[in-house]
Amino acid sequence: MLFGQGDYTYDYHTDWANLDSAYHEGWVPGVACDSKDRVFIYSRSEKPLNVYDRDGKHLATWGENVLTPNFAHGIFIDKKDNVFVTDATDHAIYKFSPTGELLLTLGTPGQPGTNKGDPFNRPTDIAIASNGDIIVSDGYVNHHVHRYTATGEHVCSWGGEGDGPGQFSISHTVRVDAQDRIWDCDRENCRIQIFDLDGNFLDEWTDLLRPNNIFIDNDAGVLYIAELGRRISIWNIETRELLSSWGGGGEKSDVPGEFIGGPHGIWVDSHGDIYAGEVERGEEGTMHKYIRRS
Repeated sequence: MLFGQGDYTYDYHTDWANLDSAYHEGWVPGVACDSKDRVFIYSRSEKPLNVYDRDGKHLATWGENVLTPNFAHGIFIDKKDNVFVTDATDHAIYKFSPTGELLLTLGTPGQPGTNKGDPFNRPTDIAIASNGDIIVSDGYVNHHVHRYTATGEHVCSWGGEGDGPGQFSISHTVRVDAQDRIWDCDRENCRIQIFDLDGNFLDEWTDLLRPNNIFIDNDAGVLYIAELGRRISIWNIETRELLSSWGGGGEKSDVPGEFIGGPHGIWVDSHGDIYAGEVERGEEGTMHKYIRRS
């Protein structure tokens, strides 16, 4: 079955999502790939963080003595293949080495920030700036973004609940582009806001279908958006031209590759293939793989 249009047309891999599914029985809010195209699935299950090869073979389980199966949420892999994850109800960020060793913990696991706006209270995702600074979207309660040094020292925070520039209604995902601009999925305001590293508002993309997560291809200048409104959309960043999309009609669909709940996490590997994790699909977790046509 084909998805998308033009240069961004994909075949759906009907078997990949079912391989070794016992390792990700719960909802799949997060997915990321490292430089070797290993696929990291972060799910709400007894073993939240699992590693696969690009053919769907299970390779390893990480963080068994660290991560809890509470509310797995965001995952990010930096250029050095360090893996960052957050559990939204554990109120902490965890950094693992490329071999799975815990390197850094931000926040106190199980303990939310004391005052409104203080990190963390149900944080949602992580991104890394070019200088190694850690950017955290602290979205469900605090509606803030926090910036830390690579060693975990707090630099600055900004946000607050609302719909004005620099305000959020669930800061759901952050990513950093090649110009060190922070892209924030302001989900319930149906927009993406763009900031500099100090939190100054620069721009916004509006009229989206509740953007959950994004992947930025800096080399191609392309933005991939996973939208809770049951759509994946692909855009030219400079012109804001919609290059390709599927879903978004509002109706639930159990057709393979379409959505009953909605895509929550998205990543693109070195081959141009898309991985998307779905939530709100009953009790099952669903991973989607879309293979780009050359």
